[in-house]
Amino acid sequence: MSGPDPDRSAGAGAAPERAIAAAVAALSLAALASGISQRAMDPLLPRLAADFGASIATVAGVITAFTIGYAAAQPLFGPVGDRYGKYRVISWSGAACALAAAACALAPDLPSLLGARLLAGATAAAIIPLAMAWIGDVVPYERRQPVLARFLIGQICGVAAGQLVGGLSADYLGRRAPFALAAVLFAACTALLLRMRRGLPAAALATRQLEGGHGLAHVAREYAEVLRLPWARVVLAITCLEGALVFGAFAFFASHLHAALGVSLAAAGVLVMPFALGGLVFALSTRALLGRLGELGLARGGGALMLVAALLTAFVPGVPLAALACFLMGLGFYMLHNTLQTNATQMAPERRGAAVSAFALSYFLGQSLGVSLAGWAVSRVGAAPTIAVAGVGIACVGLEFARRRRRLEPGR
Repeated sequence: MSGPDPDRSAGAGAAPERAIAAAVAALSLAALASGISQRAMDPLLPRLAADFGASIATVAGVITAFTIGYAAAQPLFGPVGDRYGKYRVISWSGAACALAAAACALAPDLPSLLGARLLAGATAAAIIPLAMAWIGDVVPYERRQPVLARFLIGQICGVAAGQLVGGLSADYLGRRAPFALAAVLFAACTALLLRMRRGLPAAALATRQLEGGHGLAHVAREYAEVLRLPWARVVLAITCLEGALVFGAFAFFASHLHAALGVSLAAAGVLVMPFALGGLVFALSTRALLGRLGELGLARGGGALMLVAALLTAFVPGVPLAALACFLMGLGFYMLHNTLQTNATQMAPERRGAAVSAFALSYFLGQSLGVSLAGWAVSRVGAAPTIAVAGVGIACVGLEFARRRRRLEPGR
Protein backbone atom coordinates (compact mmCIF):
# COMPACT_ATOMS: atom_id res chain seq x y z
CA MET A 1 0.00 0.00 0.00
CA SER A 2 1.18 3.39 -0.76
CA GLY A 3 -0.69 4.40 2.37
CA PRO A 4 -4.34 4.40 3.37
CA ASP A 5 -5.30 7.33 1.15
CA PRO A 6 -7.96 6.71 -1.51
CA ASP A 7 -6.35 5.67 -4.78
CA ARG A 8 -6.87 6.80 -8.35
CA SER A 9 -9.52 4.20 -9.02
CA ALA A 10 -11.68 5.45 -6.16
CA GLY A 11 -13.59 7.43 -8.79
CA ALA A 12 -15.40 4.20 -9.44
CA GLY A 13 -16.93 4.73 -6.01
CA ALA A 14 -19.28 7.17 -7.73
CA ALA A 15 -20.99 4.17 -9.33
CA PRO A 16 -24.62 3.70 -8.34
CA GLU A 17 -24.46 2.23 -4.87
CA ARG A 18 -27.30 -0.18 -5.53
CA ALA A 19 -25.47 -1.69 -8.52
CA ILE A 20 -22.30 -2.09 -6.49
CA ALA A 21 -24.22 -3.61 -3.55
CA ALA A 22 -26.03 -6.05 -5.85
CA ALA A 23 -22.74 -7.13 -7.44
CA VAL A 24 -21.18 -7.63 -3.99
CA ALA A 25 -24.15 -9.81 -3.03
CA ALA A 26 -23.65 -11.95 -6.14
CA LEU A 27 -19.94 -12.24 -5.36
CA SER A 28 -20.83 -13.29 -1.83
CA LEU A 29 -23.04 -16.02 -3.30
CA ALA A 30 -20.03 -17.22 -5.31
CA ALA A 31 -17.97 -17.28 -2.10
CA LEU A 32 -20.77 -19.33 -0.48
CA ALA A 33 -20.60 -21.86 -3.31
CA SER A 34 -16.80 -21.95 -3.03
CA GLY A 35 -17.01 -22.65 0.71
CA ILE A 36 -19.50 -25.47 0.18
CA SER A 37 -17.38 -26.97 -2.60
CA GLN A 38 -14.31 -26.92 -0.41
CA ARG A 39 -15.61 -28.04 2.98
CA ALA A 40 -18.42 -30.46 2.11
CA MET A 41 -15.81 -33.16 1.50
CA ASP A 42 -14.72 -33.37 5.14
CA PRO A 43 -17.76 -35.31 6.47
CA LEU A 44 -18.36 -36.99 3.09
CA LEU A 45 -15.16 -39.06 3.14
CA PRO A 46 -16.70 -42.22 4.69
CA ARG A 47 -19.46 -42.20 2.05
CA LEU A 48 -16.90 -41.77 -0.74
CA ALA A 49 -14.82 -44.63 0.69
CA ALA A 50 -17.88 -46.90 0.69
CA ASP A 51 -19.02 -45.84 -2.80
CA PHE A 52 -15.60 -46.33 -4.40
CA GLY A 53 -14.42 -49.27 -2.29
CA ALA A 54 -11.32 -47.38 -1.18
CA SER A 55 -9.75 -46.41 2.11
CA ILE A 56 -10.37 -43.10 3.84
CA ALA A 57 -6.75 -42.15 3.23
CA THR A 58 -7.18 -42.73 -0.50
CA VAL A 59 -10.42 -40.80 -0.91
CA ALA A 60 -8.99 -37.94 1.19
CA GLY A 61 -7.26 -37.06 -2.06
CA VAL A 62 -10.44 -35.21 -3.07
CA ILE A 63 -9.55 -32.62 -0.42
CA THR A 64 -5.88 -32.53 -1.32
CA ALA A 65 -6.61 -32.21 -5.05
CA PHE A 66 -8.80 -29.16 -4.49
CA THR A 67 -6.13 -27.57 -2.29
CA ILE A 68 -3.36 -28.20 -4.82
CA GLY A 69 -5.42 -26.76 -7.66
CA TYR A 70 -6.35 -23.72 -5.60
CA ALA A 71 -2.77 -23.01 -4.55
CA ALA A 72 -1.24 -23.61 -7.98
CA ALA A 73 -3.67 -21.31 -9.81
CA GLN A 74 -3.71 -18.55 -7.21
CA PRO A 75 -0.66 -16.59 -8.46
CA LEU A 76 -1.94 -16.54 -12.05
CA PHE A 77 -5.32 -14.93 -11.50
CA GLY A 78 -4.12 -11.65 -9.98
CA PRO A 79 -2.27 -10.36 -13.06
CA VAL A 80 -4.95 -11.85 -15.34
CA GLY A 81 -7.61 -9.91 -13.44
CA ASP A 82 -5.58 -6.70 -13.69
CA ARG A 83 -5.13 -7.22 -17.43
CA TYR A 84 -8.61 -8.30 -18.53
CA GLY A 85 -10.73 -6.79 -15.76
CA LYS A 86 -11.40 -8.35 -12.38
CA TYR A 87 -15.18 -8.41 -12.78
CA ARG A 88 -14.90 -10.13 -16.16
CA VAL A 89 -12.44 -12.76 -14.91
CA ILE A 90 -14.62 -13.47 -11.85
CA SER A 91 -17.59 -14.02 -14.18
CA TRP A 92 -15.55 -16.39 -16.36
CA SER A 93 -14.35 -18.23 -13.26
CA GLY A 94 -17.87 -18.58 -11.91
CA ALA A 95 -18.94 -20.29 -15.13
CA ALA A 96 -15.84 -22.52 -15.03
CA CYS A 97 -16.56 -23.39 -11.38
CA ALA A 98 -20.11 -24.44 -12.32
CA LEU A 99 -18.74 -26.77 -15.02
CA ALA A 100 -16.08 -28.17 -12.68
CA ALA A 101 -18.67 -28.82 -9.95
CA ALA A 102 -20.92 -30.54 -12.49
CA ALA A 103 -17.96 -32.69 -13.55
CA CYS A 104 -17.46 -33.67 -9.91
CA ALA A 105 -21.14 -34.61 -9.60
CA LEU A 106 -21.01 -36.75 -12.74
CA ALA A 107 -17.64 -38.39 -12.05
CA PRO A 108 -18.12 -42.16 -12.42
CA ASP A 109 -15.02 -43.24 -10.49
CA LEU A 110 -12.42 -41.95 -8.05
CA PRO A 111 -9.72 -40.98 -10.59
CA SER A 112 -12.28 -38.92 -12.51
CA LEU A 113 -13.42 -37.25 -9.30
CA LEU A 114 -9.84 -36.44 -8.32
CA GLY A 115 -9.23 -34.78 -11.69
CA ALA A 116 -12.47 -32.83 -11.45
CA ARG A 117 -11.61 -31.69 -7.93
CA LEU A 118 -8.22 -30.46 -9.12
CA LEU A 119 -10.02 -28.40 -11.76
CA ALA A 120 -12.56 -27.20 -9.18
CA GLY A 121 -9.81 -25.87 -6.95
CA ALA A 122 -8.03 -24.14 -9.83
CA THR A 123 -11.17 -22.38 -11.06
CA ALA A 124 -12.25 -21.37 -7.54
CA ALA A 125 -8.90 -19.69 -6.88
CA ALA A 126 -10.02 -16.54 -8.67
CA ILE A 127 -13.27 -15.89 -6.82
CA ILE A 128 -12.38 -14.51 -3.40
CA PRO A 129 -9.08 -12.68 -4.08
CA LEU A 130 -10.33 -10.97 -7.25
CA ALA A 131 -13.66 -10.13 -5.63
CA MET A 132 -11.78 -8.41 -2.79
CA ALA A 133 -9.57 -6.60 -5.30
CA TRP A 134 -12.61 -5.48 -7.31
CA ILE A 135 -14.25 -4.13 -4.16
CA GLY A 136 -10.99 -2.24 -3.60
CA ASP A 137 -11.37 -0.74 -7.08
CA VAL A 138 -14.96 0.46 -6.69
CA VAL A 139 -15.31 1.34 -3.00
CA PRO A 140 -13.29 4.21 -1.45
CA TYR A 141 -10.91 3.13 1.29
CA GLU A 142 -12.79 4.83 4.12
CA ARG A 143 -15.93 2.78 3.32
CA ARG A 144 -14.25 -0.43 2.18
CA GLN A 145 -13.92 -2.54 5.33
CA PRO A 146 -17.66 -2.97 6.04
CA VAL A 147 -18.26 -3.84 2.37
CA LEU A 148 -15.52 -6.47 2.47
CA ALA A 149 -17.04 -7.85 5.66
CA ARG A 150 -20.47 -8.13 4.01
CA PHE A 151 -18.88 -9.96 1.10
CA LEU A 152 -17.24 -12.41 3.51
CA ILE A 153 -20.62 -13.43 4.94
CA GLY A 154 -20.91 -15.75 1.95
CA GLN A 155 -17.56 -17.39 2.65
CA ILE A 156 -18.28 -17.75 6.37
CA CYS A 157 -21.69 -19.30 5.74
CA GLY A 158 -20.28 -21.48 2.97
CA VAL A 159 -17.68 -23.04 5.25
CA ALA A 160 -20.33 -23.77 7.88
CA ALA A 161 -22.93 -24.92 5.34
CA GLY A 162 -20.37 -27.15 3.65
CA GLN A 163 -20.02 -29.23 6.78
CA LEU A 164 -23.81 -29.52 7.10
CA VAL A 165 -24.38 -30.33 3.42
CA GLY A 166 -21.58 -32.89 3.48
CA GLY A 167 -23.01 -34.60 6.55
CA LEU A 168 -26.54 -34.73 5.11
CA SER A 169 -25.20 -36.02 1.82
CA ALA A 170 -23.17 -38.72 3.54
CA ASP A 171 -26.24 -40.02 5.39
CA TYR A 172 -29.18 -39.28 3.09
CA LEU A 173 -28.53 -37.53 -0.22
CA GLY A 174 -25.56 -39.30 -1.77
CA ARG A 175 -22.11 -38.14 -2.81
CA ARG A 176 -23.27 -36.17 -5.86
CA ALA A 177 -25.53 -33.76 -3.96
CA PRO A 178 -22.92 -31.23 -2.68
CA PHE A 179 -21.40 -30.89 -6.15
CA ALA A 180 -24.80 -30.45 -7.77
CA LEU A 181 -25.68 -27.75 -5.25
CA ALA A 182 -22.37 -25.96 -5.84
CA ALA A 183 -22.88 -26.12 -9.61
CA VAL A 184 -26.33 -24.54 -9.32
CA LEU A 185 -25.05 -21.80 -7.01
CA PHE A 186 -22.07 -21.00 -9.25
CA ALA A 187 -24.31 -20.89 -12.32
CA ALA A 188 -26.78 -18.60 -10.53
CA CYS A 189 -24.14 -16.14 -9.36
CA THR A 190 -22.53 -16.11 -12.82
CA ALA A 191 -25.87 -15.27 -14.42
CA LEU A 192 -26.42 -12.52 -11.86
CA LEU A 193 -22.97 -11.04 -12.42
CA LEU A 194 -23.43 -10.99 -16.19
CA ARG A 195 -26.84 -9.40 -15.85
CA MET A 196 -25.57 -6.75 -13.45
CA ARG A 197 -22.64 -5.90 -15.70
CA ARG A 198 -24.86 -3.68 -17.82
CA GLY A 199 -25.66 -1.46 -14.84
CA LEU A 200 -22.05 -0.89 -13.79
CA PRO A 201 -20.03 2.10 -14.98
CA ALA A 202 -16.97 1.70 -17.17
CA ALA A 203 -14.70 2.50 -14.22
CA ALA A 204 -15.94 -0.60 -12.41
CA LEU A 205 -15.01 -2.76 -15.40
CA ALA A 206 -11.62 -1.21 -16.10
CA THR A 207 -8.68 -3.16 -17.44
CA ARG A 208 -5.01 -2.26 -17.32
CA GLN A 209 -2.64 -2.52 -20.24
CA LEU A 210 0.37 -4.36 -18.87
CA GLU A 211 3.90 -3.51 -19.88
CA GLY A 212 6.35 -6.18 -20.90
CA GLY A 213 3.95 -8.58 -22.61
CA HIS A 214 2.37 -11.66 -21.12
CA GLY A 215 3.46 -15.09 -19.92
CA LEU A 216 4.95 -16.41 -16.73
CA ALA A 217 7.90 -14.02 -16.81
CA HIS A 218 5.53 -11.09 -16.81
CA VAL A 219 3.47 -12.62 -13.96
CA ALA A 220 6.66 -12.93 -11.94
CA ARG A 221 7.50 -9.26 -12.62
CA GLU A 222 4.06 -8.18 -11.41
CA TYR A 223 4.59 -9.90 -8.09
CA ALA A 224 8.13 -8.59 -7.85
CA GLU A 225 6.75 -5.07 -8.19
CA VAL A 226 4.31 -5.73 -5.35
CA LEU A 227 7.12 -7.05 -3.14
CA ARG A 228 9.21 -3.95 -3.78
CA LEU A 229 6.73 -1.97 -1.65
CA PRO A 230 7.72 -1.94 2.06
CA TRP A 231 4.13 -1.86 3.34
CA ALA A 232 3.18 -4.76 1.08
CA ARG A 233 5.99 -6.84 2.58
CA VAL A 234 4.76 -6.00 6.08
CA VAL A 235 1.15 -6.96 5.32
CA LEU A 236 2.15 -10.21 3.61
CA ALA A 237 4.54 -11.24 6.39
CA ILE A 238 2.00 -10.50 9.12
CA THR A 239 -0.72 -12.33 7.18
CA CYS A 240 1.50 -15.40 6.89
CA LEU A 241 2.15 -15.31 10.65
CA GLU A 242 -1.54 -14.82 11.36
CA GLY A 243 -2.50 -17.84 9.25
CA ALA A 244 0.20 -19.98 10.85
CA LEU A 245 -0.65 -19.09 14.45
CA VAL A 246 -4.44 -19.02 14.21
CA PHE A 247 -4.91 -22.23 12.26
CA GLY A 248 -1.95 -23.96 13.85
CA ALA A 249 -3.83 -23.56 17.13
CA PHE A 250 -7.40 -23.95 15.90
CA ALA A 251 -6.66 -27.16 14.00
CA PHE A 252 -6.18 -28.87 17.39
CA PHE A 253 -9.09 -27.31 19.29
CA ALA A 254 -11.44 -30.23 18.58
CA SER A 255 -8.94 -32.99 19.38
CA HIS A 256 -7.86 -31.19 22.58
CA LEU A 257 -11.47 -30.76 23.71
CA HIS A 258 -12.13 -34.43 22.90
CA ALA A 259 -9.26 -35.47 25.16
CA ALA A 260 -9.75 -32.87 27.91
CA LEU A 261 -13.54 -33.13 28.23
CA GLY A 262 -13.99 -36.79 27.37
CA VAL A 263 -16.56 -35.98 24.70
CA SER A 264 -16.84 -37.68 21.34
CA LEU A 265 -15.08 -36.25 18.32
CA ALA A 266 -18.49 -35.46 16.84
CA ALA A 267 -19.43 -33.46 19.96
CA ALA A 268 -16.05 -31.73 19.91
CA GLY A 269 -16.73 -30.79 16.29
CA VAL A 270 -20.01 -29.21 17.33
CA LEU A 271 -18.23 -27.24 20.06
CA VAL A 272 -15.91 -25.55 17.53
CA MET A 273 -18.78 -24.46 15.26
CA PRO A 274 -19.32 -21.15 17.12
CA PHE A 275 -16.12 -19.99 15.35
CA ALA A 276 -18.27 -19.35 12.27
CA LEU A 277 -20.91 -17.62 14.41
CA GLY A 278 -18.24 -15.25 15.71
CA GLY A 279 -17.29 -14.41 12.14
CA LEU A 280 -20.91 -13.79 11.22
CA VAL A 281 -21.42 -11.49 14.20
CA PHE A 282 -18.38 -9.50 13.13
CA ALA A 283 -19.58 -9.25 9.53
CA LEU A 284 -22.97 -7.94 10.66
CA SER A 285 -21.51 -5.40 13.11
CA THR A 286 -18.39 -4.28 11.26
CA ARG A 287 -19.51 -0.71 10.72
CA ALA A 288 -20.29 -0.21 14.41
CA LEU A 289 -17.08 -1.89 15.57
CA LEU A 290 -14.98 0.07 13.10
CA GLY A 291 -16.58 3.32 14.19
CA ARG A 292 -15.90 2.59 17.84
CA LEU A 293 -12.47 0.94 17.65
CA GLY A 294 -10.97 2.01 14.33
CA GLU A 295 -8.56 -0.17 12.35
CA LEU A 296 -5.95 -0.18 15.08
CA GLY A 297 -8.45 -1.15 17.76
CA LEU A 298 -9.80 -3.98 15.63
CA ALA A 299 -6.29 -5.38 15.16
CA ARG A 300 -5.39 -5.12 18.84
CA GLY A 301 -8.78 -6.28 20.06
CA GLY A 302 -8.88 -9.21 17.63
CA GLY A 303 -5.51 -10.45 18.84
CA ALA A 304 -6.56 -10.03 22.48
CA LEU A 305 -9.81 -11.96 22.00
CA MET A 306 -7.94 -14.81 20.33
CA LEU A 307 -5.47 -14.91 23.22
CA VAL A 308 -8.36 -15.21 25.70
CA ALA A 309 -9.93 -17.93 23.54
CA ALA A 310 -6.69 -19.89 23.35
CA LEU A 311 -6.10 -19.71 27.12
CA LEU A 312 -9.67 -20.72 27.92
CA THR A 313 -9.43 -23.69 25.58
CA ALA A 314 -6.01 -24.77 26.82
CA PHE A 315 -6.41 -24.43 30.57
CA VAL A 316 -10.09 -24.02 31.51
CA PRO A 317 -11.83 -26.79 29.61
CA GLY A 318 -15.59 -27.06 29.99
CA VAL A 319 -18.43 -27.37 27.53
CA PRO A 320 -19.91 -23.86 27.91
CA LEU A 321 -16.48 -22.22 28.07
CA ALA A 322 -15.28 -24.22 25.06
CA ALA A 323 -18.19 -22.97 22.98
CA LEU A 324 -17.57 -19.41 24.20
CA ALA A 325 -13.86 -19.71 23.42
CA CYS A 326 -14.56 -20.81 19.85
CA PHE A 327 -16.99 -17.93 19.41
CA LEU A 328 -14.37 -15.47 20.67
CA MET A 329 -11.78 -17.08 18.42
CA GLY A 330 -13.97 -16.51 15.39
CA LEU A 331 -14.87 -12.95 16.36
CA GLY A 332 -11.26 -12.04 17.11
CA PHE A 333 -9.95 -13.70 13.96
CA TYR A 334 -12.25 -11.79 11.65
CA MET A 335 -11.56 -8.53 13.49
CA LEU A 336 -7.86 -8.92 12.70
CA HIS A 337 -8.10 -10.71 9.36
CA ASN A 338 -10.65 -8.35 7.84
CA THR A 339 -8.40 -5.43 8.79
CA LEU A 340 -5.51 -7.14 7.02
CA GLN A 341 -7.72 -7.81 4.00
CA THR A 342 -8.68 -4.16 3.78
CA ASN A 343 -5.04 -3.12 3.87
CA ALA A 344 -4.19 -5.76 1.25
CA THR A 345 -6.63 -4.14 -1.18
CA GLN A 346 -4.71 -0.86 -0.86
CA MET A 347 -1.08 -1.89 -0.52
CA ALA A 348 -0.42 -1.83 -4.30
CA PRO A 349 -3.32 -0.04 -6.04
CA GLU A 350 -1.74 -0.20 -9.50
CA ARG A 351 -1.51 -4.01 -9.21
CA ARG A 352 -4.42 -4.68 -6.92
CA GLY A 353 -5.26 -8.08 -8.42
CA ALA A 354 -1.70 -9.33 -8.03
CA ALA A 355 -1.46 -7.80 -4.54
CA VAL A 356 -4.59 -9.49 -3.22
CA SER A 357 -3.61 -12.80 -4.83
CA ALA A 358 -0.24 -12.51 -3.08
CA PHE A 359 -2.16 -11.86 0.15
CA ALA A 360 -4.28 -14.99 -0.35
CA LEU A 361 -1.25 -17.11 -1.17
CA SER A 362 0.63 -15.80 1.87
CA TYR A 363 -2.36 -16.64 4.07
CA PHE A 364 -2.64 -20.12 2.54
CA LEU A 365 1.06 -20.85 3.00
CA GLY A 366 0.89 -19.63 6.59
CA GLN A 367 -1.96 -22.02 7.36
CA SER A 368 -0.09 -24.96 5.86
CA LEU A 369 3.10 -24.13 7.75
CA GLY A 370 1.25 -23.49 11.00
CA VAL A 371 -0.62 -26.79 11.03
CA SER A 372 2.62 -28.68 10.34
CA LEU A 373 4.56 -26.89 13.10
CA ALA A 374 1.70 -27.16 15.58
CA GLY A 375 1.41 -30.89 14.87
CA TRP A 376 5.11 -31.26 15.65
CA ALA A 377 4.70 -29.25 18.88
CA VAL A 378 1.59 -31.17 19.99
CA SER A 379 3.44 -34.47 19.60
CA ARG A 380 6.21 -33.23 21.91
CA VAL A 381 4.69 -30.92 24.53
CA GLY A 382 0.95 -31.53 24.16
CA ALA A 383 -1.98 -29.59 22.78
CA ALA A 384 -2.61 -27.23 25.71
CA PRO A 385 0.85 -25.57 25.75
CA THR A 386 0.86 -25.40 21.94
CA ILE A 387 -2.52 -23.66 21.83
CA ALA A 388 -1.55 -21.26 24.62
CA VAL A 389 1.76 -20.26 23.00
CA ALA A 390 0.00 -19.75 19.68
CA GLY A 391 -2.50 -17.49 21.44
CA VAL A 392 0.29 -15.33 22.82
CA GLY A 393 1.80 -15.15 19.34
CA ILE A 394 -1.52 -14.09 17.81
CA ALA A 395 -1.89 -11.27 20.33
CA CYS A 396 1.65 -10.08 19.49
CA VAL A 397 0.83 -10.16 15.78
CA GLY A 398 -2.21 -7.92 16.34
CA LEU A 399 -0.17 -5.47 18.41
CA GLU A 400 2.69 -5.39 15.90
CA PHE A 401 0.38 -4.77 12.97
CA ALA A 402 -1.34 -1.94 14.84
CA ARG A 403 2.04 -0.41 15.72
CA ARG A 404 3.27 -0.49 12.13
CA ARG A 405 -0.05 0.69 10.72
CA ARG A 406 -0.13 3.60 13.16
CA ARG A 407 3.19 4.84 11.81
CA LEU A 408 1.58 5.31 8.38
CA GLU A 409 -1.05 7.74 9.65
CA PRO A 410 -0.56 11.40 8.75
CA GLY A 411 1.30 13.41 11.35
CA ARG A 412 3.00 10.41 12.94
